[in-house]
Amino acid sequence: MTATAPAPDTAVTANPARDTWNVLTRELKPVVRDPFTLIFSLLQPLVFLGLFAPLLVGSSGQPVGETLQWFVPGVLVMIVLFGTGAVGSNLQYEMMTGSHERTLVAPLSRSSLLVGRALKEIAPIVVQAIIIVLIAWPFGFTINVPGLVIGLALLAVFGVGLGSLSYSLALATKDREWLFWGVQQTLIFPLLILSGMLLPLDDGPAWMRAVSTVNPINWVVQAERALFAGDLSNVVVLWGWVAAVVLAALGLWVGIRSMRRSS
Repeated sequence: MTATAPAPDTAVTANPARDTWNVLTRELKPVVRDPFTLIFSLLQPLVFLGLFAPLLVGSSGQPVGETLQWFVPGVLVMIVLFGTGAVGSNLQYEMMTGSHERTLVAPLSRSSLLVGRALKEIAPIVVQAIIIVLIAWPFGFTINVPGLVIGLALLAVFGVGLGSLSYSLALATKDREWLFWGVQQTLIFPLLILSGMLLPLDDGPAWMRAVSTVNPINWVVQAERALFAGDLSNVVVLWGWVAAVVLAALGLWVGIRSMRRSS
């Protein structure tokens, strides 16, 4: 006998807040059981920090501490970009194995299935960002505590939005794994380069600087640099928050609609 999925958010009498919490804790359990996955996922940003930062020091002629003050915030945004941008593959695997279908017929609101997953991304982001900051600290990176706290919150909001869009892409591509990775890779690298995350765009072509102004990741990167420098009142901090909040709202809206239509 085939189970019939309830109508989205109507055939269940569950509490959305409680359902979201249950989904969140369910998604966090594998991370807690196997925390080494967090460390392993830091391999790429550590390579950039260890190999790319010395090149910037040599080309700019600035002290190591000043270079790290500019570069590390970009690495933190990179963690979010590569980490949450790929989480949809986990949901895609669940759809291919039938696990996602079973959650759809559970007495849970459809929206909680997306929101709980998206909120789960906050924990890895915060842990990984703190590890990177602590690694850079002995080499001259200055930690501004209020800026660090606000910067981590900004990364969390940005990660929720990006993760929601990644889950939406997984729901749209379903079992076509090649399509998910094709779209993801096609988008992620232009967004990375046009954010000024790795290299300054000040001397780039005019068209590149123009495109970067409408790239929300660019504003998040600039905001993180201002926050970690202790310049909390800089206007780019406001624009960074606007970009992150708009992205989070858009991502959750698209993601919840996609989850409600999922079958």
